Parts: sequence; C-alpha cells; structure tokens
Amino acid sequence: MKILSGTSNLKLSKSIAKNLKLKLINTNIRRFADGEIYIEINENIRGNSVFVVQSTSHPANDNIMELLLVIDALKRSSAKTITAVIPYFGYARQDRKVAPRTSISAKVMANLITNAGATRVVTVDLHAGQIQGFFDMPVDNLYTAPLFAKYIKKKLKNKKLICVSPDVGGVARTRDLANRIKADLAIIDKRRPAPGKSEVMNILGDVKNKTCIIVDDIIDSGGTIVNAVNALKKSGANEVYVFISHGVLSGDASKKIKNSKIKKLIVTDTIDNTKKIHNNNKIEVLSISSLMSEAIKRIANSNSVSDLFN
Repeated sequence: MKILSGTSNLKLSKSIAKNLKLKLINTNIRRFADGEIYIEINENIRGNSVFVVQSTSHPANDNIMELLLVIDALKRSSAKTITAVIPYFGYARQDRKVAPRTSISAKVMANLITNAGATRVVTVDLHAGQIQGFFDMPVDNLYTAPLFAKYIKKKLKNKKLICVSPDVGGVARTRDLANRIKADLAIIDKRRPAPGKSEVMNILGDVKNKTCIIVDDIIDSGGTIVNAVNALKKSGANEVYVFISHGVLSGDASKKIKNSKIKKLIVTDTIDNTKKIHNNNKIEVLSISSLMSEAIKRIANSNSVSDLFN
C-alpha cells in the first residue's frame, strides 16, 4: 500500500500518511508556462496498491485534470490497484437534469475517473448518494456524522439541542445526527429563486430557547446558511451552530460568516481553507484524516468500511 498526494490538499495527505506510518510517494507535479500539468512518479510502484488523495475543489478543473493524469501515470507504471481518494467530489451538485438541454456533470466526472484507470473511489459525504451508481466500480462514501456527534457531545453537552435541516433534501442527514446525539428535529422550508440564492419560507419545528445545530454537506457562498440562521434567531433560537462537511467558501463567504449571527461554523478539512479562514475566529476545522486513514487501511486489508459508522 502506498499513498500519493495531488497538490489540492497536501496537508490532509501528509496527515493521512502519518497516521498510516507511510511516506508519500515521491512525485513531481508541476505546471508548464501555458498551464499544462506535468506528472512524474519518481519511484517504483509496480504491483502496489496506490491511493491517490486529491480533492477536486477550486480551481476545480485544474485539480480534476491533475487527478486524471496522476491516475494515468500510475496505470502506465503498472500499479496493481488505483484508488482515487476524493475527499471533496466536485461537480456533485450537477447530478441530474434540472432544465432541458443541460449536462449531468457528475456522470461526466465518473466517466473520466473510470476511463483514466481508477479501480475504486473513496469520497466523503457525496452531495447526492446516487452518484455512487454512476461508477462501474466500488465507491466508498464516508460520513462525517460520527465526527460531528463526538464534537457536539463533548462541547455542547449541557445545552438544549435541536438539529435543523436547511432544506427538505437534507432531512435524512440531519435525522442521522439527531439520533446520534438524541436531539429533536426541525426543518427549514425554503425556495431557490435562482442558483446560489434562497428564501426561507417556514420553519417546521419548535426552536424557541434552544441551541440549533444546522448540518449540511456544502457551504459555498454562505448566503443560504446566513439566511437560515437569521430565520432561526427570529424564531427564538438561543444560539446556532453550523456543521458542514465541505467548506467551499467561495468569494466573500468567510467575511459573511464572520459578520453573521452564527455562533460557530465547524467544517472538516476535505478542502484546504487555511488562507481563507486564518483571521476568522467563528470558523473551526475538524480533521477527517483519522477517518480516511482507517478507511484506507480497511480497504487495503479487505475489511469492512461500513463498520466505521455503526
């Protein structure tokens, strides 16, 4: 078993390798003057099971291309198996046709990764679970709920908690966390007049005088979450904590969070946001390196991965 890191999240890759007591594969990844990506593997990996760690976050297209070229280089170097470990799976929000004559980008991503030569995919909290079916290979979708539940039980144990789904589509995820921490459930009824914009219509559930836990898989521009928090506060919530798997944090999202009524935003390190949040004390990062390390070890040893979430 060997670990190879792309350039999108080297910090997480090093942490995973350290947990597994391995060194990252010696690799030369650089850009030519015109932006083309060059991949060179500087050690023998013939017959090895290789795990490639690469989030397809911003710049998404560059990181996707880098992942594909790394997989191709490993395939041509006679690696036994190639597992694409994609902590944040880009284009996952485009998993179906929402209007006539639009692409299903998540399916295109699956085709690219498959045709490049990957034999397995490991990812975290896919935006839509059915994306696993886009691949004709095993896909392990890891969940952050156990990590969040552990944090809540440790830091918020003496508060009157209620878990809040930011929309109807996230109810299953929110109910899972609510069951783990034995809390009530509420749902925000919202509509989207345009992509990236939302309006809160109603709050289903009693949040008055309670500490609200909003849980979601992605925070992008931050507008939707800030609107949800404002609505909860107007309905009498004491505090609002937000737990997000993937902190995309586009544009001035970090500034929005800092100036909002959010008590604390907790994100994982599937995306490296070191530069974006270094001056924001409202954002806290939980590492998923231990979870990913254990999953990789279980896959390499042909053990159950699903047992991690029982």
